[in-house]
Amino acid sequence: MSATNPTENANQVSKHLNRLKIAAVVLTSIGICLFLYFIYAVGVREIIAGIGRIGFEGFAVVLFIYFLRMIIRGWSWGLAVHEPYSLSLRDTVPAVIIGEALSSIIPLGFVVSGTSKAVAVKRRVPLVVGLSSIATENLIYSFATGIFVAIGGIAFLRSFDLADGWKLTIDIMLGVIFLLLFLGVLMVIRQWHFASATCDWLYDRGHLKGLLEHGRLQARLFENLIYGFYRRYPQRFLPILGGQVIFHALGVSEVMYLLWKLGETPSAFSAMLLESVSRLITIVFKLVPFLIGVDEAGAQFVTDALAIGTAVGVTLAIIRKGRILFWAVVGVLLIVKRGLSLAEIRNIVLPKAHE
Repeated sequence: MSATNPTENANQVSKHLNRLKIAAVVLTSIGICLFLYFIYAVGVREIIAGIGRIGFEGFAVVLFIYFLRMIIRGWSWGLAVHEPYSLSLRDTVPAVIIGEALSSIIPLGFVVSGTSKAVAVKRRVPLVVGLSSIATENLIYSFATGIFVAIGGIAFLRSFDLADGWKLTIDIMLGVIFLLLFLGVLMVIRQWHFASATCDWLYDRGHLKGLLEHGRLQARLFENLIYGFYRRYPQRFLPILGGQVIFHALGVSEVMYLLWKLGETPSAFSAMLLESVSRLITIVFKLVPFLIGVDEAGAQFVTDALAIGTAVGVTLAIIRKGRILFWAVVGVLLIVKRGLSLAEIRNIVLPKAHE
């Protein structure tokens, strides 16, 4: 059979997924080893002592700050929904919690995170409207996050005498971030239909025809909705961008609070470096559930450079991991309560080929 065979197309998609799953298993295994190493290196007693200094009240504050961050993401998403449709915080915040839960728990959670949010509000807005509004908010979030990570990277490079290897690595990462930011802004301004053009190119050459028969048309509609939003509501760009700035500022505030509770003298500079590295790790190691091990490694790297100490960095990362776990449990409970189907979400992301 030719490459247009739906079964062959499904097999190709399955093969790509299997490769991602293998990569996720390998990275997660490495992360677990790193996590155990840091626990051993710092010492269980010292970590428990650090957690004790945070206490239940301190952990409650951390949970509340993270909840505020999800409210900000939900509010920003609501602004990205075009008329005549609308979403309130009552709609968006639970959906954001669900998306964050899947992104944290499942090794390939980043693939279904955005879709799960759209499915969670499908009774309020059509699925394509939900998906396009999420994509619009995500674009602005990615832009703000890229700038935030770049500022952190530049500040780190200029403040410490790092080894040449680390300088080169950070320089390359910064270069990639700035390139992606530039291309993203140019894509929106010039309204490049990159996704649908890629789908058409593959379809015309006989690749994945079973998936792209209708998918390429949906991709074009999806892009039109996003670009149409920018044409109709240019005044909403700054409020959404401002929301993302507040989101990252709350993250920095959380780190400052934890450093203070751990007995350190917190500074906005130190907290910004720790939070920007955490954001970078979140982006790079999306395949690792709960960022196990890698988050501790990043925090340890920064706290050592700041002469704060490995114990503080690892304890801080563990506390924040506990915060993620708490809200992931809340997200799972919301999924169960709403009767959402992971199979439905998966079929939207990877629609089955029809005979």
